[in-house]
Amino acid sequence: MSWFESLILGLVQGLTEFLPVSSSAHLRLTAAFAGWEDPGAAFTAITQLGTEAAVLIYFREDVGRILSAWFRSLTNKAMRRNHDAQMGWLVIVGSIPIGVLGITLKDQIEGPFRDLRVTATMLIVMGIVIGIADRLAARDESGGKHRAAKQRKVLEDLNTRDGLLYGVCQAMALIPGVSRSGATISGGLFMGYSRAAAARYSFLLAMPAVLASGTFELKDAAAEGHVSWGPTIFATIIAFAVGYAVIAWFMKFISHKSFMPFVWYRIALGIVIIALVSTDVLSPHAAESAG
Repeated sequence: MSWFESLILGLVQGLTEFLPVSSSAHLRLTAAFAGWEDPGAAFTAITQLGTEAAVLIYFREDVGRILSAWFRSLTNKAMRRNHDAQMGWLVIVGSIPIGVLGITLKDQIEGPFRDLRVTATMLIVMGIVIGIADRLAARDESGGKHRAAKQRKVLEDLNTRDGLLYGVCQAMALIPGVSRSGATISGGLFMGYSRAAAARYSFLLAMPAVLASGTFELKDAAAEGHVSWGPTIFATIIAFAVGYAVIAWFMKFISHKSFMPFVWYRIALGIVIIALVSTDVLSPHAAESAG
């Protein structure tokens, strides 16, 4: 991988990680359109450490509060009723599905799931799902001629069942084209949570999974020596800087804007990919990465 490739891929990772458009799909597609080798699942996982560092810094007060309360709840029974302590347990519960499936489906994630036809299909299908969830949320928030606006749930309403369902939604993002934020936020909207609450928990829930995945890939990459470390670290730093700016913008955007622009973008991109693959302009299969 060249330094220029790592710059572009780092920008793409930072720009798309927190938007409901699938960062893994865009990394794969950027390489395909540019005629580069597929950066691979390891590169994606490692650069996500950069964007997760941005999450940790942006939500540092939330993270500090949750960790402090959770650790105290281990020895103080009274603390177990504290919302922040409960949030710590709910993040752990919600991380179980992606942890189990990530290990079980590792070969598929690094192989068949990276087929551009799968990516295109997931872009379209999840685009429709996000659109429906967005419409339901908008209907509740605005009410109607004969119906009052409905109060949506906040993070204080989160329980074990909802936390686990969030986790199942997050696990779907193991398939490029789904989008971690798109799957978890739309799942939250279907469960009746507000846009802000769904997005906030989506970002908090992603931390253990992404940090574990990135660390696991770092260990494997160090052992096997198949990663271009200089460009990969450079891309991770770029992803961190851009990702932080995107989080700040996105948290303001979702409080009063519709997800429909992302929905139409996903569907259009999916259709374009299918057309290009069908006409042999793009190969559906990832090229082997030289590292």
